[in-house]
Amino acid sequence: MSTGILCNDVHSRLNPVRVAEVHRPQSTAEVAALVKQAARAGKAISVCGARHAMGGQQFGAGTILLDTLGLKDLDPVDRGRGLVEAGAGLTWPELINGLHAAQQGLSPLWTIRQKQTGADVLTLGGSLAANIHGRGLQMGPIIGDVEAFTLVDARGEILGCTRTQNAELFRHAIGGYGCFGVITSVQLRLTPRVKVERLVEVTDIGRVVAALEAGAATGSLYGDFQFSIDECSPDFLKRGVLSSYRAVEESRAMEPATELGVEDWAELIHLAHTDRAKVFEVYSGHYLRSHGSLYWSDTHQLSVYLEDYHCHLDERLESPPATEMISELYVPRSCLPEFMARAAAALRPTGIPVIYGTVRLIERDAESALAWAREPYACVIFNLHTEHAPDGIERSVAAFRMLIDLALSFGGSYFLTYHRWARRDQVEQAYPGFREFLRAKERHDPEGRFQSEWWRHYRDLFAAP
Repeated sequence: MSTGILCNDVHSRLNPVRVAEVHRPQSTAEVAALVKQAARAGKAISVCGARHAMGGQQFGAGTILLDTLGLKDLDPVDRGRGLVEAGAGLTWPELINGLHAAQQGLSPLWTIRQKQTGADVLTLGGSLAANIHGRGLQMGPIIGDVEAFTLVDARGEILGCTRTQNAELFRHAIGGYGCFGVITSVQLRLTPRVKVERLVEVTDIGRVVAALEAGAATGSLYGDFQFSIDECSPDFLKRGVLSSYRAVEESRAMEPATELGVEDWAELIHLAHTDRAKVFEVYSGHYLRSHGSLYWSDTHQLSVYLEDYHCHLDERLESPPATEMISELYVPRSCLPEFMARAAAALRPTGIPVIYGTVRLIERDAESALAWAREPYACVIFNLHTEHAPDGIERSVAAFRMLIDLALSFGGSYFLTYHRWARRDQVEQAYPGFREFLRAKERHDPEGRFQSEWWRHYRDLFAAP
């Protein structure tokens, strides 16, 4: 008979884990008490937020799971310094709405600089744990937006972490996937909210970096490139929709923009699985019609995410259970066209559908211990259709390893968040400091209080001959 509580990530559904028990603390003090209680009992703890990461970071078999969604405090905005103290369990819509409500009628309105794309119901603490980034054109990962945070460590002690106080924990816990403790609140650097104008064109991959960099130099704050996923077309991974968001005068009148709704996205997802030539036509048509529309710099980053969409899609298509698995690759910006051409040539023979893909820019991160943005990179995101059968998973494993090898051959890297399928040599090449990261984990948590399937995997991977 199975015991414990079954948990899984909400996107890939490929990380089923039974934890011993689940707690949802409401305060930092309650988190500290739970950690001390677990320490007295000799039990391990795992930490989750909205459960979107796909690499097994949130759960550990047999652990006590601390669900941080109860940590919702939001202090008044420090309008003089542009800072706010926010609970790590706040999701991005809750944080944005809370900032708006607290500053109603005030100008400027301080708000977030960036959030990750694709889904909104991700927690602030989880975003720090993965050191996420958005589509900001002159922004590094979120570590650059963090002034300080509060951490409950392996002893149950409450620590303030900044670049000068508990600095090693600051560098390791951001991008540390919950290995060093529980982040309970974050002092976030904000920015004044501004109006932005969406600028759209259909272009080729060879123009993307230059166009986005030129846009950044002339006032565009955000931008990305959605590429064609039709493997039967010569435009595969080459032609796409380039969108940028340029700051404009506050006085310009903002009219309601026609945006894709839930039903529109459901149909686009269906087309991506059944007619990848048509989906580009529909998607690009919508974006071209939105050229010139005005948005707010914070809320334009929110997006529609369809929970459990693949269950409905599989039923509609009468196909085996599947989900999309994501990998994010990084290459020097000058290498982007060649990387995409070689990726297209390598992916076509696999028969694995690319369901969605985008390119963004990232600035260098010189602070976090597991820095993935080691230089100004082009970021390429691939969503691969993955059937939930051993052979289907193995095909995706092979494809993602191939893409990682390709990125590494250009001096690039990849994101640890979405899967743990990379070989040890790939991990070591992409993250030369990974062994030291594991040693730091042992220094700060010698009893292994904080555990997850992600940490256990890499502990064992690097312990093997």
